[in-house]
Amino acid sequence: MKPFTYERAATPAEAAAAVAGKPGAKFIAGGTNLLDLMKLQIEAPVHLIDVNGLALDRIEPTPEGGLRVGALVRNTDLAADDRVRRDYGVLSRALLAGASGQLRNKATTAGNLLQRTRCPYFYDTNMACNKRKPGSGCAAIGGVTRQLAVIGSSEACVATHPSDMAVAMRALDAVVETITPDGTERRIPMADFHRLPGETPHIETALQAGELITAVVLPPPMGGRHFYRKVRDRASYAFALVSVAAVVQRDGTGRVALGGVAHKPWRVEAAEAELPRGAKAATAAILDGARPTHENAFKVILAERTLAAVLAEARS
Repeated sequence: MKPFTYERAATPAEAAAAVAGKPGAKFIAGGTNLLDLMKLQIEAPVHLIDVNGLALDRIEPTPEGGLRVGALVRNTDLAADDRVRRDYGVLSRALLAGASGQLRNKATTAGNLLQRTRCPYFYDTNMACNKRKPGSGCAAIGGVTRQLAVIGSSEACVATHPSDMAVAMRALDAVVETITPDGTERRIPMADFHRLPGETPHIETALQAGELITAVVLPPPMGGRHFYRKVRDRASYAFALVSVAAVVQRDGTGRVALGGVAHKPWRVEAAEAELPRGAKAATAAILDGARPTHENAFKVILAERTLAAVLAEARS
């Protein structure tokens, strides 16, 4: 690990200004992703700003009837909250499907949204990776692609986003609240928060330099039955090959977001009109334009079958 300096921030605005004012600085909270990347020298921050003391660890009701989840709420606490379990079951289930109990005890809401891809070529510093080193190329293209994207990718990157929580929040239409280095507060819809790779896969979110996530706002409960079904290579502590976050109403309408298939949680609102017709029609619409490789074409079929299992359970 390379040497770095460290400080604790007193306020969110101070933390944002400190990161923006020092090239190579990073925020640190739970550290469940950043520290691993530092050990591998994929990330090499020169200065760490500890945000754990900023009182952003509360879950509070909003005037509109939703919940404001602080950026530092631990994944375990969010999944176990009675209001989340009752009104946002898809989110609670998604959190419990991720990582391990020990990691969920440390991982934060903001950190979960910001975790970086688990593409094996990103983690292998001997391989070309535009996400790790812009302009170096993408060794995954033409390589082993079984776990990688089938839609939304580009000639520069075929990585997938690893978060389970983000897929559920995309289905719920959550909104990310932030503070910029000049003290301005912003609200970013989850639909716009994560970016597709295009020619700049190293730019992963809509955040500006130094911008700090302060909370994620969940809208008022929408009712219906909530599901999060994750298909992976082993029963636990593995990232999704395909996951389905769904909220299904009595009449068969609902919302669906997919994980494990793209550079960001994948939801196509217009395609959700096909849900009453069944999983085959809905999946075809959601993954319209997919460009799988011969190694990961099974993900398209797997997504359809996983959604079919969710819809069958919803009807039962």
